Amino acid sequence: MALNPVDYNAQKEKIKTFFAEFHKAGKNGKDFKYATQLTRIAHREQVELVIDLEDVAEFDDELAEQIVDNGRRYTLLFGEVVQEMLPNYKEHDVEAKDALDVYINHRLIVENQHQNDEPNRLHKYPPELMRRFEVYFKSPSLQKAIPIREVKAVHIGKLVTVRGIVTRCTEVKPMMQVATYTCDQCGAETYQPINSTSFMPLLMCPTDDCKVNKSGGRLYLQTRGSKFVKFQELKIQEHSDQVPVGHVPRCLTVYCRGETTRLSQPGDHVSITGIFLPMLRAGFRQQMQGLLSEAYVEAHRVVRLNKTEDDEMNMETLTEEELRQIGEEDFYEKLATSIAPEIYGHEDVKKALLLLLVGGIDRKPNGMKIRGTINICLMGDPGVAKSQLLKFIDRLAPRSQYTTGRGSSGVGLTAAVLKDPVTGEMTLEGGALVLADQGVCCIDEFDKMPESDRTAIHEVMEQQTISIAKAGIMTTLNARVSILAAANPAYGRYNPKKSVEHNIQLPAALLSRFDVLWLIQDRSDRENDLRLARHITYVHQHYCQPPTRVQPLDMKLMRRYIALCRQKQPSVPEHLTDYIVSAYVEMRKEARNNKDMTFTSARNLLGILRLSTALARLRLAEEVEKEDVREAMRLMEMSKDSLNHHDQRPIRPASANDQIYALVRDLAGDNKVVKMSAVIERCTTKGFTPAQVDDCVEEYEELNVWQINQTRTTLTFV
Repeated sequence: MALNPVDYNAQKEKIKTFFAEFHKAGKNGKDFKYATQLTRIAHREQVELVIDLEDVAEFDDELAEQIVDNGRRYTLLFGEVVQEMLPNYKEHDVEAKDALDVYINHRLIVENQHQNDEPNRLHKYPPELMRRFEVYFKSPSLQKAIPIREVKAVHIGKLVTVRGIVTRCTEVKPMMQVATYTCDQCGAETYQPINSTSFMPLLMCPTDDCKVNKSGGRLYLQTRGSKFVKFQELKIQEHSDQVPVGHVPRCLTVYCRGETTRLSQPGDHVSITGIFLPMLRAGFRQQMQGLLSEAYVEAHRVVRLNKTEDDEMNMETLTEEELRQIGEEDFYEKLATSIAPEIYGHEDVKKALLLLLVGGIDRKPNGMKIRGTINICLMGDPGVAKSQLLKFIDRLAPRSQYTTGRGSSGVGLTAAVLKDPVTGEMTLEGGALVLADQGVCCIDEFDKMPESDRTAIHEVMEQQTISIAKAGIMTTLNARVSILAAANPAYGRYNPKKSVEHNIQLPAALLSRFDVLWLIQDRSDRENDLRLARHITYVHQHYCQPPTRVQPLDMKLMRRYIALCRQKQPSVPEHLTDYIVSAYVEMRKEARNNKDMTFTSARNLLGILRLSTALARLRLAEEVEKEDVREAMRLMEMSKDSLNHHDQRPIRPASANDQIYALVRDLAGDNKVVKMSAVIERCTTKGFTPAQVDDCVEEYEELNVWQINQTRTTLTFV
């Protein structure tokens, strides 16, 4: 099938008609959308001209298809048409003039004076130098985004829409668009439009004067007369749910120019519409690159998204029906049970996770920052669905990162210092905590993380910042993130006979930074096991949770409601002060009297305030009530009870033989061999007689736990 050549002159006429005649019905009659914008551009009140392809398709469907297939050419065509049409829309002189306007005006005056003497002196200015506008295309709203992994060679030159997370963005720097040179012999100016990222400067003057005289004047770059445009490079990475198992996430380079710069930061989820182009290099770099070519997207539109399919989702769009559906009685329980409904039980844990998503409010008294984010650590036996809860929160939160303790390093969590290939400067590439700014960072296998890497989280959990001093870069990055950690006890399963320190083996400095530290134990109970087994088998068979009294809410609706809650700024009234203070003092007293193993400090008081503020936000209230504080206290007490719980069965007191055996085992350690003299010395210092030691040694020797040599000098564990 032969392709018909496109008549671009006819296309230009068509574009002119589109600009002049396209209108939509408005309140005050016809709204000439693009004619109004052209008037604003002519008067320098507007820079970017955004052309919606839905409007073009309404005017001429074939033209819209050609723009998508050949985006680069049509950007230039639209630019030429706008340049031709602008004088018709100019109603008065432009008052705000920049340096380049003054420079061009001065040139015209000089050239008019010399026009009669030297007609060759008058040069045509390149159109890029005279333009004060930028043309961008907006893809149709129904057009689906292409996964980064599927943007291939067939898309080169086409207008594509991709989605991803911004991992790196360079500083905005001026990029030369038109280079202006002055000849040192004849004084003539030469212009060189630049369309790529690199160019070869002109050296010799091309004017007729220099050619006739054969003087060969040299050209010098004139920066004041040149035109520069803002330039920024982004690197976007595909979303984690689009990466096939065992594959590395794909990245794509995006070049932003002019008005598309400074629209995103590392960690933002973005939708980018642009033209997919090969990266052309020159000279030695092209020789080294060979036949392969890197590709990039020249951005036309950058939109920040939440992690949802709805672009530019408006949080206020909750209808009365949806609010009524949420605001039924027991709405707190309803929202909590809607978190991971396929997971059985854990009602209070789900309530705490709901409050983590809503969050408290940051306070800044006299410049000191008190964080509002809530941190939660879930401890527990294997198989109690800790990781599943983390995965669900990762999917539900509008902005989140999921990582594991073994699979991430301190640099991967905070920030890495890399050399920028474009500018050659040292730049920072944000890690998981920076990318999850104002969101949730889920860290699984928290106990498996090396101690050196775990300390990187200390500053984030309390100060909400990451301080970097590497490679001459001294800076502070924002990490306003809630941390949701999951950890197993030190010996695989939680041993209720031992203290919390023995079971958890995490430093007090870290544990005190968690507002809620929850222990989920897998206890054997016939009734509970029966219900759990039925629930699991039902989910396995029907791919959904069993029918319940309360119907769980849809994930999108929950996300929108949580976003609405986060806009509220409730305050703590004065009449609650005494109640909160007395409750905290009572907590400290109980911790002291009961020799509580959890760490009760002033951070617990701040934790109660954060939880109660989150509960007030959940009710869309402007003020914290006493019930909110009570519920926050209850959740705090439940988390403490989960840690302080001991088996209900009576534990027989340890006999002398058991105590001596424990001493011997500790003394032997990993060697499994210990001298009898050392055993007797250790046991007698602990208050046991040599006769009791001999009885214990004989008893465990008969049980074949250890063996004694013939001279009875060494004891060896079997």
